[in-house]
Amino acid sequence: MNEKQRLFDLSGQTAIVTGGSRGLGQCMAIALAGAGAHVIVTAREKDSCAETLKTITDAGGTAEAYALDVRDRESITTFADAVRASGAPVQILVNNAGCNTRKPVLEVTWEDWDRIMETNLRGPFFVTQAIVPMMLEQNYGRVINIGSVTSVFGYAGIVPYCASRGGVLQMTKAMADEFGPSGVTVNCLAPGWFRTDQTRVLYENPEWLAYLVDRIPLRRPGQPRDLDGAVVFLASRSSEYVTGQIMLVDGGISTGATRATVPEKKD
Repeated sequence: MNEKQRLFDLSGQTAIVTGGSRGLGQCMAIALAGAGAHVIVTAREKDSCAETLKTITDAGGTAEAYALDVRDRESITTFADAVRASGAPVQILVNNAGCNTRKPVLEVTWEDWDRIMETNLRGPFFVTQAIVPMMLEQNYGRVINIGSVTSVFGYAGIVPYCASRGGVLQMTKAMADEFGPSGVTVNCLAPGWFRTDQTRVLYENPEWLAYLVDRIPLRRPGQPRDLDGAVVFLASRSSEYVTGQIMLVDGGISTGATRATVPEKKD
């Protein structure tokens, strides 16, 4: 293995991916395993991680699953204690678990707001609080908070979600400042428009999809594998001087570009 390959090699490291049983979390767990990491995948129901584990082990990687509800304090404590008791030091944490509710502002309930904030913002904070001490003991670690293009853009119909993802970005910056002296980097990986369970209903509308694609410079929505390189980079030694940053993987939609009709040239 040459020096360039070593920069992205995660062999001998342990990575935690919350919400890794499906969707983008599953894809990122598989990518980290492909780079050599032993992956701990979590979900509220441990058995729901079976497909992720099988995909990783079939490809020659190693992985295990734990139950974790990021909205529950006791669940976070129990999970962290179990990981520590396993004896495997953790170098990488991907705070991916998240949720959304699509409603106009005037229809959002108190319970909707709490569920989104507890899952998307409070959960990553307290999971990090529980896991980072293992990194501090090594003077090395990579925390990757999953944000969204809504960390920097606002969209009607998902205001609580936008608020939570904006909070993730600010939390990332503050954590980066706090943990940087101890060798732990904290960054925000922000996907653009990807088809997931949360967004499936939108992609079933061909007019909406055409509207979306028209605003993406690369002219297509994201595919799950588009995140592989980004998550491995942020998890690896190659990103050692990158912290407190947001990495948008969005096909360029955050440029704010829109298509304008070009007038026909007249003779």
